[in-house]
Amino acid sequence: MSTDLLLTLPQATAFLGAALLVALAPGPDNLMVLSLGMARGRRAGMAFGLGCALGCLNHTLLAAIGVSALIAASPLAFTALRIAGGVYLVWLGIQALRNARPVGAPAAQVRQESAGRLFTKGLVANAINPKVILFFLAFLPQFVDGARGGAAWQILQLGLLFTLTSVLVFGAIGWFAGGIGERLARRPAIGTWLDRSAGLVFVALGVRLLAVR
Repeated sequence: MSTDLLLTLPQATAFLGAALLVALAPGPDNLMVLSLGMARGRRAGMAFGLGCALGCLNHTLLAAIGVSALIAASPLAFTALRIAGGVYLVWLGIQALRNARPVGAPAAQVRQESAGRLFTKGLVANAINPKVILFFLAFLPQFVDGARGGAAWQILQLGLLFTLTSVLVFGAIGWFAGGIGERLARRPAIGTWLDRSAGLVFVALGVRLLAVR
């Protein structure tokens, strides 16, 4: 790639500052990572958070080649994606509720999901979220310098920077939430409440997405 198509230092610096603020702002992804980390520990929170963060690569690629714009412009396609995303989140929540530890059961007796499975769930949850599609379409182009050309290359670079920022932020959220959750889960009653709360968060986010018009 020609150096003329690389982001300039002021361009990258301004974007990183904005991306950090966006990643830290309370939102569905942050809430899911936080609730899962507190309910299932650091490994679960960080694995799911990494999946959510890398799901941004899908939106970056789609935004760069223009597919996201086509989806957003098609009410049928956007509605189908919204329903699929909402149903998937509700399904994740129901699974979490079904697998919640029995009342009074210690954390050691809870069936643990593999990090790979949690990563995949986070990846899919982010990749099929139509709200993220709209966000990338609105956010990334603001930092593209049209006078320099190569808009698609610039969007790819911006998307990669946003993904890296999300990896750091979501990883930190999963780590700290998991640490808090692991201490609270030593009390079986609180552990049961954390499990069920995480499931309810996913269901609520899914229902909210389904209800959007």
